[in-house]
Amino acid sequence: MERENAVKKSLIDKFNLLDEKISIPRERRIFAEVSYSVFMDVCGFAAGELGFNSLCAITGLDIGENLQFIYHLADKNGIVLNLKLEVPKANPVIKSVTPIFNGAIFYEKELKDLFGAVVEGLSEDGRRYPLPDGWPEGQYPLRKSWNQKEMLHGKEEVE
Repeated sequence: MERENAVKKSLIDKFNLLDEKISIPRERRIFAEVSYSVFMDVCGFAAGELGFNSLCAITGLDIGENLQFIYHLADKNGIVLNLKLEVPKANPVIKSVTPIFNGAIFYEKELKDLFGAVVEGLSEDGRRYPLPDGWPEGQYPLRKSWNQKEMLHGKEEVE
């Protein structure tokens, strides 16, 4: 796990506030809890300096009062750096990573549609993804509080 430890050291050297926030649970997997204030800087550093230039996915989780988004970044050796970002559910604002990872647009649209994230800098083309265009505003099906029966009460199902 030489490469994983070198990545951890580089991240802590550059962003000392990540000390105690990075773990290596097993070979080829690194997890880092990153605050909103430095998230974009950490993403840029990981992609530009450490070679994590492939965004594999963004996972969204409803963890109670907060939403957590995990950005899965990979390098050419198959090591995955998982950057965890938490934002308050009451104000779920995140910044778009499309300036760093062009392909992030569909992942970010999913976060917007399914979790209600406000993605600053996300190109607005008027189309929904992955929910249909007729989906009711304010209905986020991957939040724990979402109630399909309540949404559909007295309405036809969304096609």
